[in-house]
Amino acid sequence: SLWFCWKSHWFPPLFSGCNIENVCYPMGVCAERTAIQKAISEGHREFRAIAISSDLQDDFISPCGACRQVMREFGTNWAVYMTKPDGTYVVRTVLELLPAPFGSLGPQKIQ
Repeated sequence: SLWFCWKSHWFPPLFSGCNIENVCYPMGVCAERTAIQKAISEGHREFRAIAISSDLQDDFISPCGACRQVMREFGTNWAVYMTKPDGTYVVRTVLELLPAPFGSLGPQKIQ
């Protein structure tokens, strides 16, 4: 899987990531988080979009709950492009994918 994440500028840097598997399954890291962590480690904290790809044929690839939470920590209105190998895609915002995050993030706090 190859994932992209970029900062909001006219000519943004592009960060790629991949799944980092581990024999102890919970210790693995998804590609989305790898790309986001690479961007953060290089000083970028504002994002415009992330595109997710895989070889999944029948469904659009979607980020897991942990990745959605990490994305939500950096804003609600950036785009998540979920793709298929044939080049088709759907776009949702981070807020649409995770309207009620863990903790007290932003105005969407559960009352």
